[in-house]
Parts: sequence; C-alpha cells; structure tokens
Amino acid sequence: MHPKLDKFPLRLDEAALIVIDMQEYFLNRRSHAYLPKSKRIILRLKKLISLFKKINRPIIFTRHIDRDKYGLMCRWWGEAIEEGDPLSRISDRLDTSGAEVIIKHQYDAFLGTPLEEMLHKMGVRQVIITGVVAHLCCETTARSAFMRGFETFFVTDCTASSEPGHKKAAILNLSHGFAVPITHKYILKLAHGDGGD
Repeated sequence: MHPKLDKFPLRLDEAALIVIDMQEYFLNRRSHAYLPKSKRIILRLKKLISLFKKINRPIIFTRHIDRDKYGLMCRWWGEAIEEGDPLSRISDRLDTSGAEVIIKHQYDAFLGTPLEEMLHKMGVRQVIITGVVAHLCCETTARSAFMRGFETFFVTDCTASSEPGHKKAAILNLSHGFAVPITHKYILKLAHGDGGD
C-alpha cells in the first residue's frame, strides 16, 4: 500500500473513473500504433467500468482527435488521428453506455475540454486515471488533475505504454508529487468493504 493513501484515502463516493483514449488506434493489431500491453488492461478496465456503473459513479471516456494536422502534436508524431478514421473510435470491447465521452486535442484531457466543469458539476473530488498512453496522455492528465485540485489516483495495471521504462518513469514521477499509484484490485477490494488491503 502506498504511504500517501493514509493522507489521501480513496473514497469511491467522491470519485470519477477517467478512461483515456482506449481507441482502436492503440488497441487494434492492424494499427501501426498498436500497444501490445493494451490487451492486458482491457479485462481489468471492464471490471472497473462495471463497478462504477453498479455504484452509480461517473465514468468519463476521452477520445483523442487531432484538430490541426499542421499543429505541434501532428508535427511531433508525423501524423494525425482524424475523427472520420475508424481507428479513432473507442473500442467496442469497452461499454461506454451511460458514460460521458469527451473529445480532446492534446495530451491533457482538461485542456480545451469541458472535463473540469463536468467533474465539478458531478461533485467529484477524486479522479482515477486509466487508459493509454501511460506516459503521455495519462500522465499529463494526472498532473493536470492535481493542479486543478482533484485528488488523483493512477491505476498502474490499467494503463499501458509502448515501452515498460516509459511507464515506470511516469509512475515514479507521478507518485512523487501528483498521484497515488494503486491497482484495479485495490479498488475492487475497497468497493467490497475490505479496505483495499
């Protein structure tokens, strides 16, 4: 158990589940950007989504769409994720029914989106970060959440990167100053009343 959980206990009745960019672009084997590690997190994410539906807590999916194919993001990566591309859609393997879906254009899911306002309207004080890519959009969103006053939790076994070292570095840095690292099992155990130990 991470020592920060003493100061920042996870309270599911104040939390929202944020599912970042679980799009076919990253999850489909035919995509050049496919993340092999992503298949491991899908089943775990399904369990968390099911739990949050059961306890009637907010679930917010993000979908990354590049707005400006000549902008900095596209120049950096040399391509754009366009809205009409079938690979841009959120994977059908995850149930988005009843959840909010927001489109973002940067790594940070708060930047230029209604996410912060939505969370405040829902009475959310804590955010649980999951999805891809761990060291890019997930890490940036976790940092941004903390800076906006949300207690932030980073689900280490429900995030994926292309390289293990990138994810490890993200977790190390986030846990130092921005987010409490937890596992999906911790959340499930907490929901069943055994304190998450």
